[in-house]
Amino acid sequence: MKKISIIIPVYNTAKYLKRCFDSVLSQSYKDFEMVIINDGSTDNSEQIINEYKDKYPELISYYNKPNTGVASTRNFGIEKAKGEYIMFLDSDDYIDKALLKTLEQYINKDIDLIKFKLQRVDEEGKTLEIVPGATFEETTGEDGFNKLYSTDVLLDSPCVYLIKKEIFTKNNLKFAVGTEHEDFGLVPFIIVLAKTMVSVNFYGYFYIQSDNSITRNEDYKRTIKKAYDALKHYDNAMEQVQKLQLNKLTKQNLKIYYTNAIILKAKELYNEEQEKYINEIKNRKMAKNIKVRNIKQLIKRLLLSINIKLYLQMR
Repeated sequence: MKKISIIIPVYNTAKYLKRCFDSVLSQSYKDFEMVIINDGSTDNSEQIINEYKDKYPELISYYNKPNTGVASTRNFGIEKAKGEYIMFLDSDDYIDKALLKTLEQYINKDIDLIKFKLQRVDEEGKTLEIVPGATFEETTGEDGFNKLYSTDVLLDSPCVYLIKKEIFTKNNLKFAVGTEHEDFGLVPFIIVLAKTMVSVNFYGYFYIQSDNSITRNEDYKRTIKKAYDALKHYDNAMEQVQKLQLNKLTKQNLKIYYTNAIILKAKELYNEEQEKYINEIKNRKMAKNIKVRNIKQLIKRLLLSINIKLYLQMR
């Protein structure tokens, strides 16, 4: 059995596959398998995958299925993964050749959850942004979340974690199918359910920032869907917070994290759509999730209760 399963969903990313696959195969740490799932691609992705599978049969497990989206495909990959740890790699991105070797010392310590860092690059590999984030040595998952929730913009990206598979299986965790922001609904709970966690100061993941050809109108329709899907994740998260045996601080910070994310979604909407969304926020009485520790927070909580539009202007 391989130590690590690297799950790579593929959908019409043929132009990026060689760089993605080669970045994994060039790892100096070799105790891994690649779980490649072709999610109904219509370009020549399948041909490229088969070339790699034929060349590296001992390292690559390949599955071909109809298109069901990234959440369903990741869930499928988790089921098929044979490794003790799981890593998610998007097929248009790539990883540093030293990433797994850098994480090896924490794997050997049997750490449940290992976080690393990401940089955004263009299609030629030129760095566009070094994304900051907290770094810390071994702690609990709850403490790790409490260190990350207010400062790490990539907290809910599954691609910057090496995750013990048993976190998924023992807690019946799955990505939500059919919704946007499936990461947002799941990753915070992966973190708090980890018994042990570290956050490593190593920029091992390269996220390719490509041009988006979707029209403005289609973009806004998707923005609206994302906002309402985020509300679904909020509702589910609040239910889970009540069920899970977590300490008081973690529960409070989970509520703050999800509330702040919903407020930010409201800022992305306009006119009638924003008014409708604000009513959804009011109906959920989210102001009660804002912990009052000083006058500024008290003012914010009152505004969130009375005038959400004015509250949005303060953020």
